[in-house]
Amino acid sequence: MSTNQLKRLLIGSPLRTKQLSHEKLPKWKALAVFSSDALSSVAYATEEILLVLALIGTGAFAYSLPISLIILFLLLIITISYRQIIFTFPSGGGAYLVAKEHLNINYSLIAGAALMIDYILTVAVSVTSGVAAITSAFPFFIPWRVLLSVLLVVILMVLNLRGIRESATVFAYPTYLFIGSVLLMILFGGYQLWHDGWHGYPQTAIHHGNSLIGSGAILLLFLRAFASGCSAMTGVEAISNGVPAFRSPSPKNAAKTMIWMSVILATMFFGITILAYGYGITPKEHETVVSQIAEHIFGRGILYYFIQIVTMFILFLAANTSFAGFPQLTSIIAKDGFLPRNLTARGDRLVFSNGIILLSVMAIILIIAFHGDSHALIPLYAVGVFLSFTIAQAGMVKSFIQEKGNKWLSKTMVNGIGTLFTGIVTIVTIVAKFTEGAWMVTLAIPIVVLIFYRIKDHYNDVSNELRLEQPIQISEMTSKVIIPISGVSKVVAQSVSYAKSISDDVVAVTVAFDDEQASRMREKWNSRIPNVPLVILRSPYRTLIPPLMKYIDNLEKSSDNMFITILIPQFIVRKWWHTLLHNQTAVVLRTVLLHKKNVVVTTIPFHLRH
Repeated sequence: MSTNQLKRLLIGSPLRTKQLSHEKLPKWKALAVFSSDALSSVAYATEEILLVLALIGTGAFAYSLPISLIILFLLLIITISYRQIIFTFPSGGGAYLVAKEHLNINYSLIAGAALMIDYILTVAVSVTSGVAAITSAFPFFIPWRVLLSVLLVVILMVLNLRGIRESATVFAYPTYLFIGSVLLMILFGGYQLWHDGWHGYPQTAIHHGNSLIGSGAILLLFLRAFASGCSAMTGVEAISNGVPAFRSPSPKNAAKTMIWMSVILATMFFGITILAYGYGITPKEHETVVSQIAEHIFGRGILYYFIQIVTMFILFLAANTSFAGFPQLTSIIAKDGFLPRNLTARGDRLVFSNGIILLSVMAIILIIAFHGDSHALIPLYAVGVFLSFTIAQAGMVKSFIQEKGNKWLSKTMVNGIGTLFTGIVTIVTIVAKFTEGAWMVTLAIPIVVLIFYRIKDHYNDVSNELRLEQPIQISEMTSKVIIPISGVSKVVAQSVSYAKSISDDVVAVTVAFDDEQASRMREKWNSRIPNVPLVILRSPYRTLIPPLMKYIDNLEKSSDNMFITILIPQFIVRKWWHTLLHNQTAVVLRTVLLHKKNVVVTTIPFHLRH
């Protein structure tokens, strides 16, 4: 099977550019594509709060409820704020475009770097959390969690390379099964707690935890618990970044989808938090909180395993939010010249293929580096997304104040409150999680911004050097053709014929290791191709490239007003594995020569039949 056939099998046949409009998503599919990250966070957000509160004592678990309510208040503010961003920037791009338009390029690049890092972390955290859900039900998979996580990222990459519409159809059903199963679990669990009473922790333990709040260390732990719970809001900005993927009218449909997502997210997150406290759930090393809740309600029966499987699927598919948002964001940044331009190109299936591949590779590196442990990855989470929240809303505040349009005062107040609260959360998250890994993200963001500027500087330098500002007189130059050869064959004869058609000054060059080899080559050349000069270079150390390079260097120095064309004969084998049976001197030589000035390098292919 050829490489092209394998590609067609994996990602399908190419789509025409005019088919792009047919790839737009209806609201019910868009909810699955852009909201699966935010919705899936309910599988681990409550657990992350409890893991921190457990350091204080089980009595502190009561504070998971007020912490969750504060997080829901933040969700409300961010939802309203980002609805305004959707209508103001219907072309997508979210925080990056808002900051670029209304603040300055530095803030936009910081927002872009923060979002890119958060998207990569989303893939790593979602996939590893999904694997954790499966290992909770089937512990014998624990030794294979890294391999399983990497395999799932590769599957996600292939699905997304197939195109938006196909991936959305695949992802929609598990998303709605997860929503339905969690809501069912909340209803059944709520009824059990109402009917049988709460199984929570004794009031004495709660009072003991309450007496500790005066300690600075305990306060820091509460802040850490809050920062960990804020992972429930990662991904809510994805809809504003992907507005162009919605069917027309895109902004209106995106805004409605964002409302749906927020209501569903709030219901599931707070419901799971209440059930965790009501049943007295304590975090365990190899079993998730959701798994324990489901076991309390349904036992280890069919419904329990169904919830674990759909949780795994939603966490696996949550990573797809990044696959929808990351390529779109990087294409916008690349258009501005701060990322490689090939990130702006759509592939065969009308998706930003290079962005999808880049995201997959970076996520796999993270998964391997952190041994597939979601709890080690989550502390890196949320810093980037809340930083981008803050920058985006600050940009909107400045926009409303300057333009003073319809209802500008109320809109300014909404985004102003959002800026204040998300700014505070950003600082709290960095401080509370700094030693756990937040320092890495805090350091990574300025490094990525520096890379942005280095890329931009390169493109500016290239543009300045290549710019043709006025008509110039084209000078005539002569051309000398050099044909490097290792023997006398049909491919060499074909190359000589082509060389004679473009220049009268043609010379063949070969490298000999001893006098006998040189004599045989001279005799054979003169008997087969006598009308072209042959230069034989000596190489006592049995190397090929250095003698050729020295010859070309000397020729280049002594030849003014002349192009030197290196014509490399190369036969092309029929099967890929045949390549392994032949040396790749032609490839190496071509690579080395491409860096020389006034030297034109071209290859004459000769296709073998066997």
